[in-house]
Amino acid sequence: MTNLTAAVLDPLLKADPMGPRITYYDDATGERIELSTVTLANWAAKTANLLRDELGAGPGTRVAVLLPAHWQTAAVLLGVWWIGAEVVMSGSADLALCTSERLDEADQAVAGGEVAVLSLDPFGKPAPDLPIGVTDYATAVRVHGDQYSAELRPGVALDGRSVDEMLAAAAGSAAASGLTAGDRVMSSLPWSTAEDVVANLLAVFVAGASLVQVANPDGASLERRRSTEKVTKDLA
Repeated sequence: MTNLTAAVLDPLLKADPMGPRITYYDDATGERIELSTVTLANWAAKTANLLRDELGAGPGTRVAVLLPAHWQTAAVLLGVWWIGAEVVMSGSADLALCTSERLDEADQAVAGGEVAVLSLDPFGKPAPDLPIGVTDYATAVRVHGDQYSAELRPGVALDGRSVDEMLAAAAGSAAASGLTAGDRVMSSLPWSTAEDVVANLLAVFVAGASLVQVANPDGASLERRRSTEKVTKDLA
């Protein structure tokens, strides 16, 4: 059986391991973070090890991902798929990864199950004032290894969709958007639904392209950024 993260990352690691794979901007804070394919894979592996070893997840586990379009969210999604678990964007789940703002939603989704909160802080600061029993992702993930062997018998990948369905949908979306290997793709689109994740994240990676993801975009900065980041395509 195909492992979704392996199917996405392995070709990228062979083609361009050290080039930029995801560059994240937040125009409200001035943040800019750039990850190579190797670094993204390391973060995904650390997340996978956290999920498996501390939170007890594996094939068949439903993992609610209640996070915005962010470089850490990309690592979380790839980590979930590496262990063969299922990402769910809404509804009931066995465990959840969320921001502090969505903690109540996560608690409702897992009904007593494990919850990990991401601060999304660019310097890795922990989320403040977490309730007892809630895992702080930034603190917990850093002690885990940055290598992972893909689960060979994964379950469904995203809201009931199989790995093969996800890969086919991502390839189709990439073709429809005209994405090709070597493209530098800029986007401010969300990853809030299964369709968003396929079209606005996976399609870029499956095409072999790299992503410039912009949160809170400042229109005055976008044209300059297209030039400095050598953007070749915009997702709209």
